[in-house]
Amino acid sequence: MKKVIFSMALLLAASVAFAQEKAVKEAKKIANGANPDFAKAEQLIQGALTNSETKDQAETWNVAGLIERRKSEEQLKNAYLRKPYDTLQVYNSALNMCKYFFKCDELAQIPNEKGKIKNKYRKNNITVMLAERNNLINGGIEYFNRAANMSGDQAKEYNKKSLEFFGTYIDMAANPMFEEENLLQKDTVIPQIAYYASLAGIKCEDYTSVLKYAPYGKDDKEVGKNNMEFICTALKAQGDTVKWTVALKEGIQKYPDHPFFFGHLIDYYSSHNKYDEAMAFADEMLAKNPNDAFGLYVKGYLYHNMEQYDEAIEFYGKAVEADPSYAEAYSNMGLIYCLQAQDFSEKATTDVNDPQYQKDQETLKAFYEKARPCYEKARALKPDQKDLWMNGLYRVYYNLDMGPEFQEIDNMMQH
Repeated sequence: MKKVIFSMALLLAASVAFAQEKAVKEAKKIANGANPDFAKAEQLIQGALTNSETKDQAETWNVAGLIERRKSEEQLKNAYLRKPYDTLQVYNSALNMCKYFFKCDELAQIPNEKGKIKNKYRKNNITVMLAERNNLINGGIEYFNRAANMSGDQAKEYNKKSLEFFGTYIDMAANPMFEEENLLQKDTVIPQIAYYASLAGIKCEDYTSVLKYAPYGKDDKEVGKNNMEFICTALKAQGDTVKWTVALKEGIQKYPDHPFFFGHLIDYYSSHNKYDEAMAFADEMLAKNPNDAFGLYVKGYLYHNMEQYDEAIEFYGKAVEADPSYAEAYSNMGLIYCLQAQDFSEKATTDVNDPQYQKDQETLKAFYEKARPCYEKARALKPDQKDLWMNGLYRVYYNLDMGPEFQEIDNMMQH
C-alpha cells in the first residue's frame, strides 16, 4: 500500500512539473502571437517563476523577459502608427526585462551534470538588452523628475524607482554577461548615471545603494567630487565613523578645492579634540610633497583652531609662498591678526592718562596694519567671494580710521 501511495505522489509531482512547463510554453506562445493577451501570458509565467519545479529553469526567466520585450514592442508599434502609447510601460518593460534576463543568464551558466556550460540565451539577450539600455536612462530621468514635483512618501517612492532604473543601467555594465562588451571602460556615461543613482539613493535614504553605485563615478572630473560626497554622507548616515573619516581623507586628496571633505573632517577632529590625528594627516600629506599649498594650509588651519596663532601664521604664510593665489590662506592670516588685536585690547590699558596707553594703541594698530594687506590680497584674488574679506576689511578700516575705505565697505554691507 505504501508503494502505491509513493508512486501516486511521484506521478502527482511529475504532473505538476509538466503543467508548469506547459504554462511556460503557453506563455511564450501567447507573447509571440499576432494579438498577444499579455495579461494571460503574465499570469502563466508568474506562476512558473514561483513554482519550485520551474523557478530554477533558465527558460522560465527567459520567457518572462520575452513577455516584457513584446509588451514594449507593441507600445512602440502604436507610437509608429501614431496611436496612443504608454511611455512608462516601455520604460518599465525594459527594466523588468533586464532583471529577468539577468536571472536567466545566472541559471544558464550553471554547469550541467557533465560539468559543461551550455548557455543558449546569452548572445541574443545581450543584443536585446543593449538595444533597450537607453530606456533605463529615460525611465530613471522620468521618475527622478516626477519625484522632484512631489513630497513626502510619494517623492521617496519615485526616487526609489529612479534609483532602480539608474542602478540597473550600471548593473548591466558590471554583469558577467557583458564582460566582452567592456562597458565599464567604454561607456563614458556611467559616472553621470552613478551620480544620479546616488542622488536618488540619498533622497530615498537607501545608503546601501549609494555605496554600491557612487564609486563608479568618484574619479570623474565632472561629478567625482559629488559622488565622493555621497559616499561620505552614506557612511555617516550608517554610523560608520572609521570608514567615514577614511572617505573624507580620500575626498580631500582627490578634490582639495571642494570644501565639503575638509570642513567635515576638521569639524570631526575639532569636536572630538583629535588634533594629533589631524596633524598626523597633514604631515602625511606634506611628507609626500613638502611644498603642497593645501597641506600647508591644513596645518595652518589646525593651529588656528588650536589658538596657536604664531604657528598658524607661519603655515598660512608658507601656503601663500607655495601658491600666491591662495585667497583663503590670506583671509585667515588677516583673521588671526584681528584675533590677536582683540586679545591684546582686552589686556591693554584704557586710561588715556597712563603713559602705557599710547604704546598699547600703537601695538594694537600694528596688528590691524598686518591684517590689512592680507584681506586686501584676498579681495584682489577673489572679489566675488566677499565672505573672505568684507567683514575683515570693515573691521580693519574702522580701527585704522581709514575714512573713505571704511565708507566704501560700509556701503557695500548695506546692500
